[in-house]
Amino acid sequence: MTGLYQPTARTTATRNRDRMHYEREKAHAILDEAYDCSVAFVVDGEPRVLPTLHVRVEDTLYLHASTGGRLGLQARADGVPVAVSVTLLDGIVYARSQFHHSANYRSVVVHGNARPVADEAEKRAAMNALVERMGRGRSAESRPPTARELATTTVLALPLVEVSVRARTGGVADDIEDASLSHWAGVLPLRRIAGPPEPDAGVSGPPPAYLPGPTSPWHLAAPMRGEHVALEPLAPGHADGLLAALGDDEVWQFLPTERPRGVAEISELITVAARQQWEGERVSWAQVDPRTGEVMGMTSYHDIDTERRAVGIGHTVLGRRWWRTGVNTEAKLMLLRRAFEVLGAERVFWYTDIRNERSQRAIARLGATRDGVIRRHRLRPDGTWRDTVLFAMTVEEWPAAAERLRARLAAA
Repeated sequence: MTGLYQPTARTTATRNRDRMHYEREKAHAILDEAYDCSVAFVVDGEPRVLPTLHVRVEDTLYLHASTGGRLGLQARADGVPVAVSVTLLDGIVYARSQFHHSANYRSVVVHGNARPVADEAEKRAAMNALVERMGRGRSAESRPPTARELATTTVLALPLVEVSVRARTGGVADDIEDASLSHWAGVLPLRRIAGPPEPDAGVSGPPPAYLPGPTSPWHLAAPMRGEHVALEPLAPGHADGLLAALGDDEVWQFLPTERPRGVAEISELITVAARQQWEGERVSWAQVDPRTGEVMGMTSYHDIDTERRAVGIGHTVLGRRWWRTGVNTEAKLMLLRRAFEVLGAERVFWYTDIRNERSQRAIARLGATRDGVIRRHRLRPDGTWRDTVLFAMTVEEWPAAAERLRARLAAA
């Protein structure tokens, strides 16, 4: 629906009229993007304001409340007069004068009578829309409200009739006589950024696709499956299996992390890996037996450089039971194939502790070339400095290395 909302006495600005707008599409866009919603109403002659959840369905704004709360109690009869404010803060404006400090923002104010939704079908549809607003598809992946839960929830419907949009954009608006002052002036942009999803206790799977996350293929843990090993996106559900598979000090001997001693510590490693994936630093997989589902270890891409098309393979920890089997060879073959043939990498590299001769031999067997030593590269868990040996493989070297790896795997 397009067009304009008609200004009223309550939606006409008394100052800064250039910031006031009435475009329907602009109002809808702000309502659909923002989560910061407050509803103001009057109780016994005194003003009240509450934060709440909202969702727009066509030209109606639905508000969530409790039947026992002040807002729900006020709206039991024919509804309740309200003023709703929804705001997006885009920046802080620093002027040379204190008077002209301001903010860049987009906001919608709606006045009207919010009626309680009595029809059960409309009420369920509104609550379903509220859940869908948190993630498209979420309503199908969550339990719908019971009759009791529905009875204790108030849903208010507010027609979008008396609506105004107020917005400020741009830079500093200092007076001309203040322009020569030496004080710093400018805009600090602000934006809402979601952090990595934090799963509740007992949640074992990866975050659902409707949650925000990495979109570049370089930063996605694509599942891969072979004969000896399957690579699954590392998730909290792998914690118990990792703890059982990696319960050996020798496995962690040359790693920059001490051996986890319990589920809490291994879960923290998984949480750190998830945060690093969110920040674009690392992509982690669990190494799993493709037949039994038993967790055998974990591995990662790291130091991802999409501009130079380079990626490291590391943070690899494999249980001793699977040493000198086809697991490591096949896992590296799949990771290398994805890097060179799917992502278009020009170079894949490995870091390893100069003391870890076994790891150096294993990397060399993959077909990588020792490029040198990075001295005092990282601190070991015991506080000593680690010299790191750098190995690398280029895209030109990949075909021959792939043929050798396939031959080794066939003989495993």
